[in-house]
Amino acid sequence: MVSVRQKMTPAQLSGLAAMMLGTLVIANDFTALNVALPAIEKTFDTDVTTAQWVITGYALVFGVSIVTAGRLADMFGRRRIFFIGMTIFALFSLIGALATDIWMLLIARVIMGIGGAMVWPAMLGITYNLLPVEKVALAGGLFMGFTGIGNAMGPMLGGAFTEYLSWRWIFYINVPVAAIAILVTLWVVPKDRVDDIEKTVDYLGIISLSLGLLALLLVLDIGTELGWFSPVILGLLGLSVAAFCVFAMMERRGGPGVLVPREILMNKAFSTVILVILTLNAVYFAALFFLPQFMVKELGYSAAQAGAGLLPILLVFAGTSFIAGPLYIRLGPKLMVTIGAFCLTLSMLLLSFLEATTPYSGLVPGMIILGAGLGFFYAATTTAGITLIDPAKASLAGAIILMFQDAGGAIGLGLNTAVVVTAPTLIEGISRAFIMDAVLGAIGVVICLALVDGPVTRERITAFFRKEKQDAE
Repeated sequence: MVSVRQKMTPAQLSGLAAMMLGTLVIANDFTALNVALPAIEKTFDTDVTTAQWVITGYALVFGVSIVTAGRLADMFGRRRIFFIGMTIFALFSLIGALATDIWMLLIARVIMGIGGAMVWPAMLGITYNLLPVEKVALAGGLFMGFTGIGNAMGPMLGGAFTEYLSWRWIFYINVPVAAIAILVTLWVVPKDRVDDIEKTVDYLGIISLSLGLLALLLVLDIGTELGWFSPVILGLLGLSVAAFCVFAMMERRGGPGVLVPREILMNKAFSTVILVILTLNAVYFAALFFLPQFMVKELGYSAAQAGAGLLPILLVFAGTSFIAGPLYIRLGPKLMVTIGAFCLTLSMLLLSFLEATTPYSGLVPGMIILGAGLGFFYAATTTAGITLIDPAKASLAGAIILMFQDAGGAIGLGLNTAVVVTAPTLIEGISRAFIMDAVLGAIGVVICLALVDGPVTRERITAFFRKEKQDAE
């Protein structure tokens, strides 16, 4: 089998290394602070409700900004937006590390979310452009593989820094790593050629979409706490619907400079990929949230131990992401996305059998299958979605995919939380929630088989196994 390395120049490989380094930084930051919250509470003498916004505020701003950032990357250059975003991320990481009170830290985290949102779709677009056309499917695998590694490193590094140095080092470490990524990118990634792209900024589209997303994500984040029919939640929901309606009307009437061009809005194959992501992303968020709860409250694990307990998911996620690219090239989108969706469904079905007496070892088979499903599913859906769109809009397509991953996870987590809190015990609630996730997964499998583009033929599968045999010989 011909390797990717033989077909790529040293500059391309260095550029990919810089993108993967950036991916590690952003992905690590999503999970590293979870285990540091108690230490942050103690440092600033604050409560968990306030400290939790160190994570929630970042995630909200990231989710709200991602589509705008993707469009700006396609309009003004992915390399340029990468530099700006990574600089913002590094600078406010340093400010967060030096924070003297909780509000200074929260403001730093919010602005870090803007920087991270700018970096993420820019990196994705650059990664797809760096690879040869015949190897473009590897981009999704590389990107999601390093995302999995970064997610896995987060709890481990965060726990180690918090225990042996200070939680502030979770922020300090971002600065030199970001600087290296910037310097390598400056050296090896060619300048963008965007002279022929409309540079009119769709301010109304940005405002309406951002407002709609912010209101929706706030509803999903605080709905359980305030009550789904409270005036605040109903008001936010109404605001979200109104903003999305304004956004839809403006985008349909707009010209080439609109935030989300018509060819993306009306692309049925791309919409199918988004529907699958929206349906199945609840699984990942639910598992990452409730499995540590089980480990801490039922198995007696510390926060750091619970973070380490998720490694079977995250390491298998990373490993399968790397092999998902070559498999995608051979098997095609329909089969790869369906395999991932089936593994996600099976994993949640297995994990739904947990009881108060279930040992950690009883969770491992389900977590391994979950990790494999995540690796296949995310790499395949990312590649399938982006390759359906004009390469000039790759960053925007990637940003929309990431936004729906975030939205699907938030919706799913809200549904799972509602199921758990209404059950008589935590164990029974988690079990019921995971059964619901398995049902959602089964629906996703049906959608994949029925609607995802790409034939599943005997010839394609036979050719795949024949190729594997030849490679082995």
